[in-house]
Amino acid sequence: MIGALFLGGIAVWLAGAAACLALWREPALARRVGCAAALAGAALEGAGSAAAIFGGGAATIGLPFGNPLFTCAVRLDPLSAFFNLTLAVLAAAVSVYSFGYLRHMEGRRNLGAFGFFFNLLLASLTLVFTAANAFFFLVAWESMALASFCLIGFEHEKARARRAGVLFLIMSHAGTGLLLIAFLLLTSASGSTDFASFHLLASRMAPLEQGAIFLLFLFGFGVKAGLVPVHIWLPEAHAASPSNVSALMSGIVIKTGIYGMARVFFDFYGPPPLWMGTTVLALGVASALLGVLYALMEHDLKRLLAYHSIENIGIILMGFGAALLFRSLGQTNLAALALIAGLYHTFNHATFKGLLFLGAGSVVEATGTRNMERMGGLIRRMPVTAVCFLVGAVAISGLPPLNGFVSEWLTYQALLAGFGTTSSMTRLVFPIAGSLLALTAALAAACFVKAFAIPFLALPRSEEAAEAREAPAEMRAGMGMLAVGCVVLGLGAAWFVRVFDSITEQTLGIRSSAALVTARGFALSPGTPHGGTISPFGIALLFLIAGVAFAWPLALRWKRRSVRGPAWDCGLPGLTADNEYTATAFSKPLRMIFSALYRPRREIQAEYEVSPYYPSAIRFESEIEPAFEKRIYAPLRERILAGANRMRAIQAGSIHAYLAYIFIALVLLLLFGVRE
Repeated sequence: MIGALFLGGIAVWLAGAAACLALWREPALARRVGCAAALAGAALEGAGSAAAIFGGGAATIGLPFGNPLFTCAVRLDPLSAFFNLTLAVLAAAVSVYSFGYLRHMEGRRNLGAFGFFFNLLLASLTLVFTAANAFFFLVAWESMALASFCLIGFEHEKARARRAGVLFLIMSHAGTGLLLIAFLLLTSASGSTDFASFHLLASRMAPLEQGAIFLLFLFGFGVKAGLVPVHIWLPEAHAASPSNVSALMSGIVIKTGIYGMARVFFDFYGPPPLWMGTTVLALGVASALLGVLYALMEHDLKRLLAYHSIENIGIILMGFGAALLFRSLGQTNLAALALIAGLYHTFNHATFKGLLFLGAGSVVEATGTRNMERMGGLIRRMPVTAVCFLVGAVAISGLPPLNGFVSEWLTYQALLAGFGTTSSMTRLVFPIAGSLLALTAALAAACFVKAFAIPFLALPRSEEAAEAREAPAEMRAGMGMLAVGCVVLGLGAAWFVRVFDSITEQTLGIRSSAALVTARGFALSPGTPHGGTISPFGIALLFLIAGVAFAWPLALRWKRRSVRGPAWDCGLPGLTADNEYTATAFSKPLRMIFSALYRPRREIQAEYEVSPYYPSAIRFESEIEPAFEKRIYAPLRERILAGANRMRAIQAGSIHAYLAYIFIALVLLLLFGVRE
């Protein structure tokens, strides 16, 4: 049954891709077929993945292609099924949203090509999560990268989209090269490409080789995940893509890197050396903190959300790093808690970040701009979009009682519990990481005050914002699905955490939900029978009671006679958009506090007509230094180009020279080749 659902989902996606390609001259029909196939395939994959998770076993399915040397098989175990379920949930919501979002492209863009690559991306993502051997995994991985590249550059007439697509492709192939080397090392040690033969294999290798493979996988998968410092493609690609593609890129494509790390760290390795967990934890902290700091300075709504993807990848890796450290220290229960925190945040991030990108897409479609400084007052014109975006903003800020709070709270629990695990100095990394996570959460809340208030509140700052209209029903339905998901995953967290028992049993050999969840909610001290508890549902009920208590007197007062009047304008003729707080002004205090990181530059130009004391216009420009691009990647690019120019000398165009190269290569192989 599980195999039939899984294969049925892939077949529907591939059929949808082929049908869209055949219907490229019929944009309206291609839109409907492509979105319907994506939705149907997501439903089948979601049902099959849920059955695999609750079944707790593993099902291996051979696909009807391949050859005796390189077999093509998939394996649905609890870990792969969890990521496949995440894909299915997000794909379903994005597919519903796309029914309305793509309508304005009819007659202007090739929707047949879009539907082809959209469905192909979903099929390749499923195969990445379920590939049973290294060869098939890399084939699916590259198919996913190429489909993503075509969707990122779908609006190819824009230079920004072309540049973002090329940058993504370069970084993706660099990461693939690292993965290929790592898989070749494992294959040479095991004699097979099957993932089953890699189980705990890396831990039995020599320490130097073991560490090299770990770093290759960490940065190979880290490129796709957006891990600092190999993250530079992510803000460009997410901002330049169509908004429904941005939701998929941020919600699930970057999670392929997280899946790869989970598979390697908890399947290919046993208890690792302490430095591995410390490295992952440190990179997670750096990604979380730098991601939110750069997001605070963005006024492009989609780039702001993209930087928050880096932040949340960092939070996930903090959970993974803590789990690796606990595993090294023999604290299996705490390792399970940290792993659950990381995986739950993976699912939660897919819901609230997908919701935020879909909301941003509705706003950009209505206003024609991504610049928050030209928005404002949209809550009156787009109330449903505003409410959905607010739900996503509260969730990503880690505020109760929504889902982001639960997974971040579990991460806090794991980090704070780690201080008492050992008497060595290693234990200090846990409270330090916990305090930096708290700083990250506070900065994220501040950032989303800006991200919601500037576009949606106050007065419109442009004519386009003043004339904005609510998104179509299909787009509102897609956002509503994910908004409900944020609420349900928060209030029902005590039930959902039990789903992870099969995953922790597969990866760590224990089932930990009984120690983590009690009848009254989450245990404040997991494993302690008489410790306190916290309940997301109870917090929501408390908020509801407090809200009613606050609103009741206001409602009674509202019934009395009241007279509406204009807002106080400090004696001015009337409030205008010029009186509003801007995104630049909102972020200035933080720009000053973290000036050592930002290295800000500003320029003020005044224009005068009569007197230098009475300017007629003032122009203000401010920017921060792109540190990674300027100090790491720009010098690296220059060195690569310089080396390439020098190597042009060996490409003389002479057939005799090329034959000489071949002869020299054969001689070297004969002299130094490995003999059986």
